[in-house]
Amino acid sequence: MSRRSKGRDISGILLLDKPANISSNKILQKVKWLYQAKKAGHTGSLDPLATGMLPICFGSATKVSSFLLDSSKHYRVIGTLGAATDTGDEEGSVIENCALPELNEAAVEKALDQFRGDISQIPPMYSALRHNGKRLYEIARQGKTVERPARNLTIYSLELISYDKTTIELLVHCSKGTYIRTLIEDIAKKLGTCGNVHLLHRTVVDPFDATHMISFQTIEAAAEQGQEALDQLLLPVDSGLSHLPEVQLSEAQTEAVMFGQAVEPDNLTDEKWLRMYSDQELFLGIGSAKESVLRPKRMFVTQG
Repeated sequence: MSRRSKGRDISGILLLDKPANISSNKILQKVKWLYQAKKAGHTGSLDPLATGMLPICFGSATKVSSFLLDSSKHYRVIGTLGAATDTGDEEGSVIENCALPELNEAAVEKALDQFRGDISQIPPMYSALRHNGKRLYEIARQGKTVERPARNLTIYSLELISYDKTTIELLVHCSKGTYIRTLIEDIAKKLGTCGNVHLLHRTVVDPFDATHMISFQTIEAAAEQGQEALDQLLLPVDSGLSHLPEVQLSEAQTEAVMFGQAVEPDNLTDEKWLRMYSDQELFLGIGSAKESVLRPKRMFVTQG
């Protein structure tokens, strides 16, 4: 006899401003408990030290997770120069102290310019990537190091905010899979020293900006007022897909896609992904269009 999961059937996206010194999974469980939600997941973890935007998807919004994982991110980061740690941030143990070079803005910009655009990066040992079935951080905690293949990524923009002899502050807009800890380490090497992350704050997970980001304290306060106050903090499911083109269907086409059938809306252009809306402007799900034919791929509502 199967056990039915308990909790509320709610759907929506919460843009949590993750606090520092807690793992993404632990704060997810706290938020899920406050919402008494049956189903919840986050999209792209932040290190315990890091703060900022952590989208939490409830219910049917978990189907949006893969799209948010693939999206670009924006960060504000402060790096400490002159010391390297085993984790790449200040939570780790110092493994090397380096001399501090005399810096000027031209030298810093010259180093940064080498990381703008398409680059390759070797993931850190303290990461959740797997090697022979084990998480890299599990291997790192045993004092071991394994070879990691470099990964291609894109730094869309890298803006210098400030620097002094021991710190550098940057704004970073990057593609998925970018490790900011590694970026700071690599920049420090180009500056002739070593470094680690002192502060990391994620401001944007495309297509979301900081406008609707909610602190954990605000969520706790809403929970004291009741479920309605909590639910008012949620964004609609399709808000996480606002970067995709949309198509509105007729009543007959709506009924067809609800049964998984392909349809041929007017003026349809080829798109890998697009949002489908009913004749009543209800968000139905995601489809793919090719040669004037729209095929439903991932439905967010069910026939009934």
